[in-house]
Amino acid sequence: MKSDTPKHAAPADAQARKAIAPVICYPVTGLPAPDLSAYRRAREDWQRISETLVPAREAACFEVPAGCFFRITSVEGPQVGDLNLWSAADLGERFFSGKTRALHGTHLSSGDRLWSNLPHLREMALITDDSLDWYGFDAFGGSVHDVIGTRCDPYTHNLLAGGQYHHCCHSNLTRALAERTGLPLQEAEMHVHDVLNVFMCTGFTRDTGQYFMKASPVRVGDYLEFFANIDLIGGLSACPGGDCSSEHSSDQAACHPLLVEVFRPKTAPDVWQGAAVNGYDRSHGW
Repeated sequence: MKSDTPKHAAPADAQARKAIAPVICYPVTGLPAPDLSAYRRAREDWQRISETLVPAREAACFEVPAGCFFRITSVEGPQVGDLNLWSAADLGERFFSGKTRALHGTHLSSGDRLWSNLPHLREMALITDDSLDWYGFDAFGGSVHDVIGTRCDPYTHNLLAGGQYHHCCHSNLTRALAERTGLPLQEAEMHVHDVLNVFMCTGFTRDTGQYFMKASPVRVGDYLEFFANIDLIGGLSACPGGDCSSEHSSDQAACHPLLVEVFRPKTAPDVWQGAAVNGYDRSHGW
């Protein structure tokens, strides 16, 4: 955390330096804008092919074939979830929250994409609908569905509070992936990565720049919907913080399950072309 009292005097041109206008690091004007209406047409005759109920304070894995939709829904009470995505063909290709944040911002909604890690850097999934898109940013600078937080984990919990709590989202996702793949827990843990915090309401404090959370606006029936561009394995943890109004590694918070449904459209969206591996040629340099 930054010190409240600077140790060095401001230079004479300090205000001029601060007044320099910012420049967007990664303008996305070169990316084709998704035609969300085409995806909405495609779901009119979809069929549900699977459903997974993620228990409170636990995680579960699910599979989504390329060309299918999946939807995460709050079904019993206000609850946030931590989402991991892997390529079903290669666990080494996984959701890259940092680059997704750099491209689309700190919080995601309809029309934003979930990108995979380097060297793949391709669109794993597209957000096609968000029942909380009305929330926007509140007076505190908070919003929902962030790609800021890393996931609650037992190591940070032990560092800050002590204790051996093992229902953190990192632990939950590790156990779920190990169960789905047959990997030893130690190997599965290496594939668990930074998340999309589904339904979580977060931001940065304006005075200290610290990551904050507040009670999520999610209610029963709210959902976040995606379209899979490649064959996916998903992992979702129902965070032990419930709606994260007070803490996120807790056996006291009220927690609820989350539902993941996978839908296959009768016909693929007429704009969908899949997702090719990034075309950068590494022979030009690493």
